[in-house]
Formats: sequence, structure tokens, C-alpha cells
Amino acid sequence: MKIQYICTGLIVLLMLTVSMSAFAQVQEKNLVGWWLFDDETEETGNWGDIILRGAEIKDGQLVCERNKWANSIEYDGPDITELTLASWVSLDDLEHRRGSALTLDRTDVDQFVAIVYAEIKARQWMPGSSHFRRTNNFPNAVNEDKVGEMVLMTITYKDIGEKYEITGYRNDKSLGSFDCKVDNCADMDLRKWTSDNAEAIWGSRHSGGVAGIVNDSITAHIEESRIYNVPLTENEVKAMYNGDLAVEARDKLATRWAKIKR
Repeated sequence: MKIQYICTGLIVLLMLTVSMSAFAQVQEKNLVGWWLFDDETEETGNWGDIILRGAEIKDGQLVCERNKWANSIEYDGPDITELTLASWVSLDDLEHRRGSALTLDRTDVDQFVAIVYAEIKARQWMPGSSHFRRTNNFPNAVNEDKVGEMVLMTITYKDIGEKYEITGYRNDKSLGSFDCKVDNCADMDLRKWTSDNAEAIWGSRHSGGVAGIVNDSITAHIEESRIYNVPLTENEVKAMYNGDLAVEARDKLATRWAKIKR
């Protein structure tokens, strides 16, 4: 009987090790942007320092307000086509619409994907995009009703036959998916962002050029943001929310820094 318990325990440990190893592999190979907002630096080394365009970094968070946003326009990582956008964000004004908790934009053409707040429907997060080409309402969208509630918003973009399947998550709960095989979308064809043109944005959904005037920045505190160049699975999003998707910040000892920080 003891031998049976020991074997069962070893099998469970092995399964957990394999699971965590898979998560760690996703983290190590596919995390192409990671911001903790302790300062203007980015943790993977792929991005240049954050440029504060009125937004402030305070107490480990990026504070965005109307007309006050931030971006990073220096990227030296791998090409991005499939991807995941994730941000821990707390809204300070539920009625201030059309800003973004994280945007991946291009600097040379009008092409972006973003975690946008209430551009179409009030108090709902949605996948923002240039000219709504990669935009639809999530089937299980949630209305935000609390100021100051920190939530993890995640949107994944998966290649399904040269078109995107887009899935949203609020914390560890799926908001559902849509794709152009069954949904009426303008243009879900795959896109690419490279070291020649990638830009990350917070507050504003789209910069309109680096020196452009922005008036739709969300009023919010953003605690952490990540960009993966793969679409995370539902289990991986849940692991990220629970702090179990292993991370290791440069010059920091904690391998699960995000969980410790929160």
C-alpha cells in the first residue's frame, strides 16, 4: 500500500513538473515584451525605455489620464504575427471610453491590435484594431462596475488558416472567441509586426504617429503588461492569472515576481 501511495505521489509530481516546464518554455521562448512599471525599463530587453507622454510611473504602476499616455518605439525582438496581449489594469473612470490598456501598433502604417475599453459598448473591454478590421464584441463580455478593481485583461490572436481567431479573458474567465469563418468581420487576415515598425502603447489605443495628439487615453492604473508572440491557451492564461506562469525579471531574484509584486 505504501508503495502504491509513493508511486501515485511520484506520478503527480511528474505531471506537475511537466506542466510547469511547458509553461516555463512558453515564458522563456515567447515572452517578447514585459513591463513591471517599477521604472521606464522593459524586462526582456527587447524594447527601449517607456516614453512618458504625460502618464506617470508611481508606486510600481503606470498612471494614465485623459491626454496622458505612454509608449515605447524601439523594438529589437522576433517578428510578431500570432500573439497575446495582457495587462493588469484598474480603471479610475468607468465612463471615460476608447482608451487602451495595451496596444501593439506599427509606426509606418495604420495597423494595430489593442485591449480597448468601451469603444463600442459602454463599460466593456474589446479587441481594438485599425478601422475595426480585427474587432468584434466578445460573446461573454462583462460590464465593468467597480472603480479601482484590478483585473487581468488578456486577448489572444491565433492563426486558423491565415486568419485570426481572437479570444478574450477577464482574469481567468474566458469572454469567448470569434473568427471570420463564422462571424462577420471586415478583415481578419494575419498581420505582422517587426523590429522595423513595432510600437507598444498604454493609455491611448493608437498614437496616430509618435507626435500625434491623443485625447482618448483611458483613466487607469496599469500594474503590469506582457506581449507573447504566441496565443496562450486557456490553461496558460489561468496559470498567468494565478501567478504560476513562470517569470524571471532581469536583475531580480524572484522567479514569480509578478505574483510577489501583487
